Amino acid sequence: MRVYLTGGAGFIGRATVRRLITHGGSVVAVVREPDRAAGLADLGVEVVSGDLSSLEGMVGRMRGTDVVIHLAGSYRIGIARSERPAMFDANVGATKRVLDAAIAAGVPRIVHVSTVNVFGDTKGRIVDEGYRRDLHHGFVSYYDETKYLAHVAAVERMRAGAPIVIAMPASVYGRGDHSGTGEQLQAAFEGTARYIALGDLGISPVHVDDVAAGIVAAAEVGRVGESYILAGKNMRLRDAVEVAARAGGRRPPRLEIPARLLRAMARLGPLGDALGSSANLSEVVSAADGVTYWASSAKASLKLGFAPREIEAGMRDAFGGR
Repeated sequence: MRVYLTGGAGFIGRATVRRLITHGGSVVAVVREPDRAAGLADLGVEVVSGDLSSLEGMVGRMRGTDVVIHLAGSYRIGIARSERPAMFDANVGATKRVLDAAIAAGVPRIVHVSTVNVFGDTKGRIVDEGYRRDLHHGFVSYYDETKYLAHVAAVERMRAGAPIVIAMPASVYGRGDHSGTGEQLQAAFEGTARYIALGDLGISPVHVDDVAAGIVAAAEVGRVGESYILAGKNMRLRDAVEVAARAGGRRPPRLEIPARLLRAMARLGPLGDALGSSANLSEVVSAADGVTYWASSAKASLKLGFAPREIEAGMRDAFGGR
């Protein structure tokens, strides 16, 4: 299987490349910064420098490819307004160009890697692929909005007959994850966490290697026109932090910073910056305080053989140096 993959130098991208190679795949990985792709070439990957800005340039490289996997994107919560155009292009514009290039090149299977975030706040419900968010509630972050629009673009092309399969990872954890959630989990495992922030956040933690396995399964046996959620056990972030600490043989942090304090820091503006908070901390809090991104991977388990590892064992695998 010859695979054209975007975002190969990223957190999920590297794990997906490794999974493809172990399955005998031939991989062309498009990366924006070749320096970040160190090690991919050693795996036998053909590394191509590119920024996904040229549809025509991608069409030529995609011809003769069995599968295109689109993973590239920008994941950041709480960005400044000045950074929004770049995030829109990375998450929406690039998605449209990659999908359209794959369609123009006649690629027989396209896997668009979306996210359960497109469901928005599930308000305590565990949802499946058929769930549709209520847009009257708006978006909890600009990332949330751009990923939703990218997902809609993929669905529109899928409904028009494009051979697209959609994979929807939940809260992905593992060494190398630099998100706020990932860093809290690793710190708890290592015993360096001093507090829990935004503990009411509802997540479905899933090991990055399990997500990679799900993405590759979607490429191999996923049904065109279908979406597959790749999620772990649904829980609150504070519970996940406790699991991570237990997996590392540590005591979980006792201090939990109240969300109301974080909201107050966000209102302080420059003073909040001096105290170490983000200039857009208000968006970070809004996207996490009591918000649930809970989803069920029952369909992926049944149709793709998706079998995420138990979370405590997964934490040891991810952060224990294995």
